[in-house]
Amino acid sequence: MNIYLKLILTYLKLGLFGFGGGYAMLSLIQQEVVQRHGWISFTEFTDIVAISQMTPGPIGINSATYIGYTVTGGTVIGAIAATVAVVVPPYILMLYASHFVHKRRESPIIKGVFMGLRPVMVGLIASAALLLMNSDNFGSEMSECIKSILICVITFFFAYFTKVHPILLIIVAGFIGYFIF
Repeated sequence: MNIYLKLILTYLKLGLFGFGGGYAMLSLIQQEVVQRHGWISFTEFTDIVAISQMTPGPIGINSATYIGYTVTGGTVIGAIAATVAVVVPPYILMLYASHFVHKRRESPIIKGVFMGLRPVMVGLIASAALLLMNSDNFGSEMSECIKSILICVITFFFAYFTKVHPILLIIVAGFIGYFIF
């Protein structure tokens, strides 16, 4: 099968079933592009996640653009194909769902569905966090791992308890990483 067709079908599926946004989609993306198709390595996947987090826009769309570009040998058409394929299904679903839910927002069935979806989204995001807790992100040697965990814990502390701006945390962590690794 043509790589463009595989790419489009894969990202249509990811867009259709990627509930909960980009972070919730990470485990789905990883399973499809790393495990199922083998288009990229797990190390490349974690690098793509890092780059997608730092660039403007949703992580699912950014990663689709990058993977589409990479998998098709550096073609802009591949990047556009993956990006459009991951965006179209949720766009169509949101148009229909917003109209449907707006008309029935007081329905106990609709309220129940949303009550059931909320914990699923938290679980998928937690799954993405656990997926990224690996030697590619924290280092394979004990000293690297300890340093990485320390940076992670300190960053979490400042982000959660002191409300330091995330951009400042990213810049400081980048400098710290540069000097200690």
